[in-house]
Amino acid sequence: MSYQSIQTLRHDNILELRLNRPERLNAVIKPLYDELLDALETAERDPTIRVLMLSGEGRAFCVGADMKAHASGERSAFEKRQYLAAEQQLCKRLFSLEKPIVCVVQGYAIGAGAELAIACDFLLMSKKAQLGLPEVSIGTFIGGAVSYLLPRLVGLARARELIFGGQRISAKRALKLGLASRCLDEECFREQALEYAQALAQKAPLSMALAKRHLNLLGNQSIDAALASELEGMCFCATTHDWQEGVDAFAEKRPPRFTGN
Repeated sequence: MSYQSIQTLRHDNILELRLNRPERLNAVIKPLYDELLDALETAERDPTIRVLMLSGEGRAFCVGADMKAHASGERSAFEKRQYLAAEQQLCKRLFSLEKPIVCVVQGYAIGAGAELAIACDFLLMSKKAQLGLPEVSIGTFIGGAVSYLLPRLVGLARARELIFGGQRISAKRALKLGLASRCLDEECFREQALEYAQALAQKAPLSMALAKRHLNLLGNQSIDAALASELEGMCFCATTHDWQEGVDAFAEKRPPRFTGN
């Protein structure tokens, strides 16, 4: 499908979804949300796609809402709500999609841009990148389930600082807080990000889907419920061809060749 606000780039079994409004530093509008959601749904159904990457074209990942569109004042209250709800739906899909999603941030990830990044499974930032949640400083409110996700990632005290303070933090600071997974060299951050995604794509797809579901969606269950759910997951994996391939590859001292079956 052809999109206007995003690009889809295929790297073997990795699909990169790149925000494509560089003239506006990839500021978000509702069509961008809609296109991303459609691309995610399509990728979910494609067994040849193992990992997704979310990135931005140009100098920034995403600077948040397109304030020029907001300032026009042409949208009805219903249209404003639909726009805001679209982000909530998209972030929930990023969080719940069975395939791992790697977010690659260069330049800025601000407001809604930061919220999209936080909803992904892995956050990779170039060394000069900055991330910030300025919402309460400008009279609006956080979205994208940040009030749920951020305390889980950095702890409640740090989440308060980031949300109430509203200051931008560096990639180095994000890494220290446990918010970012990697801090990448500026000159070759896209190549390093792709290598990171390629390493993930070599893992067993069904096992990754189960791991993401347990870590993201079942994290608040009791220890007994977690043990029972993990047992079902282990038993399921033991029935798959990929499980046998993993055993055979280990015995034969070679890399496994997983098929997702």
